[in-house]
Amino acid sequence: MKKKVLIVDDQNGIRVLLMEVFSNEGYDTYQASNGKLALEIVNHVSPDLILLDMKIPGMDGLDILKHVKAIDPSIKVIMMTAYGELDMIKEATDLGAIMHFTKPFDIDELRMAVNMQLKNESNSNYAVGS
Repeated sequence: MKKKVLIVDDQNGIRVLLMEVFSNEGYDTYQASNGKLALEIVNHVSPDLILLDMKIPGMDGLDILKHVKAIDPSIKVIMMTAYGELDMIKEATDLGAIMHFTKPFDIDELRMAVNMQLKNESNSNYAVGS
């Protein structure tokens, strides 16, 4: 079964670019421009990994992260931020984000990080079927 990646960013250009990159990597890709839509997709699709922008109008990335982890703690979340706010990055990590990328990020580094997270599932610490 294909792994599912959800891209959450208010910038259409970033969503389109990341959708193309991760579709080409063989993932089912979904996109959301805001927190409400992102959480609807999480509830219906249960993505394996979310690329989540820190600064989104309305519900910010930290709020979305809290809701995602409440819905399904096993969903992996990588934060993306255009800002170097270490306190927000620390809080995101405390809330369960596995890593973060600062914009503008190297698309190949992000692609490799996602592949590493999703293709090495057999080495993960999650119990299957628990």
